[in-house]
Amino acid sequence: MSRSRLAAGKLVFSRKSRLCAQTHSRVGSEEQLPNATEFIADLARSVGFLSRLPVPDRFFRGHNGTISRAVRAFPVAGLIIAIVPALVLLLLQSGDPLLVSLIALALLTLVTGALHEDGLADTADGLGGGRDKDHALLIMKDSRIGAYGAVALVLSFGLRASALSALFRDDAVTAALAVLAVAAVSRAILVAHWRALPSARENGVAAGAGFPEDGARNIALFSGAAIALVLLVPVLGLPKVLLSLILAALAGFGFTRFVRQKLGGHTGDTIGATQQLSEIAMLATLALAA
Repeated sequence: MSRSRLAAGKLVFSRKSRLCAQTHSRVGSEEQLPNATEFIADLARSVGFLSRLPVPDRFFRGHNGTISRAVRAFPVAGLIIAIVPALVLLLLQSGDPLLVSLIALALLTLVTGALHEDGLADTADGLGGGRDKDHALLIMKDSRIGAYGAVALVLSFGLRASALSALFRDDAVTAALAVLAVAAVSRAILVAHWRALPSARENGVAAGAGFPEDGARNIALFSGAAIALVLLVPVLGLPKVLLSLILAALAGFGFTRFVRQKLGGHTGDTIGATQQLSEIAMLATLALAA
């Protein structure tokens, strides 16, 4: 997750944060959302924040642009975002596994606007090429992609496509359910990363979006795990699903510790990178254990 990209349109977290803030400035005095529960409102804002899917403007009326509480809905938002790619896997189940998997990942990237991939690339460039914290943060602000970022993106798509195609080869339904479950879990883990670290930049995009509440983080983690268990246990069994959840969590935890040592806090980029790393870890575990 990252800052705005001008020419290429590489937008990370700031896209919907700006929309919320602009809407608040126009209608800040209006009443809160009519005819909607708080969670539905948080879910709508989360979908708008994490993707390019259209969200009715009424969900942003009277909202101050922060998502400190709304992050509790990130796993469910991830589930919604992954519906179309999951359907593609089901509809094209007679196709070549690797090709269909790449199509599904391409659609997922299109829906999110390469939100998390952008963060992964910037984080790889910054942490890989930065001499110290300040230099790393400076590199991460550069809109150009470097060698570390390019390699990270190739590995991300390659590993995810390989894992997904392995699941797809065995059973298209399992692959589709895995896409949904992983989308939910990885967005829960990014909330944990966000909450565990202070902001590395006082004026960063993630800082402007607010700081996740403890309760919201706990709900996100619980709901992400619950979604994965409900979707995957019937087709893969409890031990394999638990193993994938543990390794996804370890990937997120290990990366969070690494970022703490290198940067002293999170950025929008590291939040996006957390999502990618946990998604890779969970998909790979499911594929190897299936």
